[in-house]
Amino acid sequence: MQLDLKKLFEVGDQPVVFDYAMDMSQMEQWGEKPFCKPVAVKGKVVNRAGIVTLTYSADVLFSVSCARCLAPLEQCRHLEFTHTVVRQLNQQDDDDYVVVADGLLHLDTLVQADIVLELPTRVLCSADCKGLCPICGVNLNKKQCDCQPEEWLESCVNPFKKLLD
Repeated sequence: MQLDLKKLFEVGDQPVVFDYAMDMSQMEQWGEKPFCKPVAVKGKVVNRAGIVTLTYSADVLFSVSCARCLAPLEQCRHLEFTHTVVRQLNQQDDDDYVVVADGLLHLDTLVQADIVLELPTRVLCSADCKGLCPICGVNLNKKQCDCQPEEWLESCVNPFKKLLD
């Protein structure tokens, strides 16, 4: 979605309001395509005393695998963002501002970057997830395997022992 902010920078009396669904289904994250439903984006851009501010919220539903046991799970997040929008910068690199030199704000690119930066790097099905057995691969949340803990410890503590034998 593209917002025309030219009048807002000049006159500034009427806010620019937007409400739309953004498709992120083709985007890859964590080696998967986690966005199974469109992201609901709502917000507005206002000019108050010459300062143009973009505020919006995004409701995101993403499907991923647990980082420990690989069980599929879905999480819903409500994210809120605020940006100051300017036509030009005095300094070359300043990430605190969104620059719209031509008065057109490409909202999809900004929203996608904001969402990706807010998502967790690891997602667990529960805080006490036991994960998979490192020997046989069984999901330890569902059943206990017959592998001996000593086998686990030995392979973790001294992984090169078999090479020395």
